[in-house]
Amino acid sequence: MDTNTDKITPFPAVQPNQERPSREAAEAAVRTLILWAGDDPDREGLLETPARVTKTFEEMFSGYGADPSTYLSRTFEEVEGYEDMVVVQNITFHSHCEHHMVPIIGRAHIGYLPKGRVLGLSKFARVVDLFAHRLQTQEAMTSQIAHTIQTMLDPAGVAVKVEAEHMCMAMRGIRKQGSTTTTTTFTGAFKNDPAEQMHFFTLLRDGQR
Repeated sequence: MDTNTDKITPFPAVQPNQERPSREAAEAAVRTLILWAGDDPDREGLLETPARVTKTFEEMFSGYGADPSTYLSRTFEEVEGYEDMVVVQNITFHSHCEHHMVPIIGRAHIGYLPKGRVLGLSKFARVVDLFAHRLQTQEAMTSQIAHTIQTMLDPAGVAVKVEAEHMCMAMRGIRKQGSTTTTTTFTGAFKNDPAEQMHFFTLLRDGQR
């Protein structure tokens, strides 16, 4: 079984020798950025912006304080012997590029082969949101979702496909809107058997009709 536990980062990335800044320090940093951009943080429309941005960051990056075992620890064994593929698709998400801190907007598709127990379907969306609510690369996020489910649920295999548009391409640099990036990660039977991969992609295609 391919668990790849070294690829999972379920806990905050703040190192033991690092001190998390206070809310006041975070608000002061936003104020500095407003000044650096060329605006006046003391004008009426911007007076509350540092506090609003800090609160927004707290929500958008809440994944650092979350543990995926919270969602994946409870499973169900009354499945009447069901061992075929389960696919949950079109899980929408918003994340942020770790290189430019601008949005990544996309959707994730997850398939797995149960091995005696299944997970509540909403929990897959929660795992996607957990990893999306961090500074990310799409490649890392795809791998984290797949290997976390594989390690904690222990199915016969997991398949994850992520499709997303990166605002670092649409809003800056080359400024090309509508370009999407696709990434995949396979574990277990999906990684070792091309037929299972094809079955997964076929179910995704049929689900789009």
